[in-house]
Amino acid sequence: MKSARAISVFHGPNLNALGSREPDIYGTTTLDQINAALQALADDMGCEVRFAQHSSEGALVDAIHAAAQGGRAIILNAGAYTHYSYALRDALAAVTVPKIEVHLTNIYARESFRRRSVIAPVVHGSISGFGVNSYLLALRAAVSMLDAIRD
Repeated sequence: MKSARAISVFHGPNLNALGSREPDIYGTTTLDQINAALQALADDMGCEVRFAQHSSEGALVDAIHAAAQGGRAIILNAGAYTHYSYALRDALAAVTVPKIEVHLTNIYARESFRRRSVIAPVVHGSISGFGVNSYLLALRAAVSMLDAIRD
């Protein structure tokens, strides 16, 4: 039985190195700590959350399709793929579940090549610049969207 409040959180390339990767930009919070914070909020909100980190573009595409087939909302931090992956863009455009793009940093205040998201036009919303709170805000938004569908 699939949960009416089920969300998949996908982390893209290099996010497995959070905590040690450019801490002056991304902070010292690890991916495991982000997932733990999301799990705690999900428990408080009574929803089911699953996590996966993929460095491969194809694995992310497959994960998006699988989540959507299961009726799961999608929270995605596509990392560098955000800026050029038309494969991820097309995968997201092809599914009808709630989809939220997330970034730890404000991509619009970063290097010029990071200021464009090719996936933003095909997701329901984008949250960036709030560190770990970007993910927590996205989880709250995803649950709200799922509840609206259910009502």
